[in-house]
Amino acid sequence: MRSKPISRDDPGAKSNDNRDDKPKGVLRHLPLIGIAVVAGVGALTLQDVLSFDTLRDNREALLAYRDQHFGAMILGFLALYIAIVALSLPGAAVASVTGGFLFGLGAGVALNVVAATLGAMAIFLAARWGLGAMLAAKMKTGQGRIRHVQQALQETEIEVLLLLRLVPAVPFFVANLLPALVGVGAWNFFWTTAVGIVPGALVFTWIGVGLGDVFDRGETPDLTLLWAPHVIGPILGLCALAALPILIKALRGKSKV
Repeated sequence: MRSKPISRDDPGAKSNDNRDDKPKGVLRHLPLIGIAVVAGVGALTLQDVLSFDTLRDNREALLAYRDQHFGAMILGFLALYIAIVALSLPGAAVASVTGGFLFGLGAGVALNVVAATLGAMAIFLAARWGLGAMLAAKMKTGQGRIRHVQQALQETEIEVLLLLRLVPAVPFFVANLLPALVGVGAWNFFWTTAVGIVPGALVFTWIGVGLGDVFDRGETPDLTLLWAPHVIGPILGLCALAALPILIKALRGKSKV
């Protein structure tokens, strides 16, 4: 006796499909869950490891290794910095200063920007693949204010992304996660990150260039330099330029937030 073929409209078939989709849905969240767990553990255990004290205590060994194995030092620095950013570990500021200390201003800025951008891209993709995909889908099918927010973000996506990078008060991990949760395009996220972090990378790398003298005096690097008027002023000017198109569109009634 022939068995009856299962119709696509059969409720039993739909329930089976739903059961099959559930494990896939859980797996999509595993990268972001793993990052959250590692970030929590790192915050509790690595505060004293990825620090200026560690850098000061190992400065001679690091400089000697750099001089003997320059290529390997670059690869090791990039790998460590990418991991710090991708896993939201403490020590990103220390890593940026270290880039200047080990490689000088030009190469240090370039390496810091590359590492921070790749690390940011990794956590962005992890978030967008799981929770971000779900939230973005809900925003697309949403109505009312949610729909207006999504349309406004689409109209000013690049400007908002640049603002998130340029405003010093926005934590780096927030600027990595938030765009993924609202459906920002990967390419726009990538290039605005690379461009937007240049001013901050320049400041931190510059601090690192003079780090040897700071250690010789028995002092700790002063990261408050970022807030000095002659430094924060130009950065706030760039923020104003990035915000200007958003303001113009809002005044013209094109953005409905």
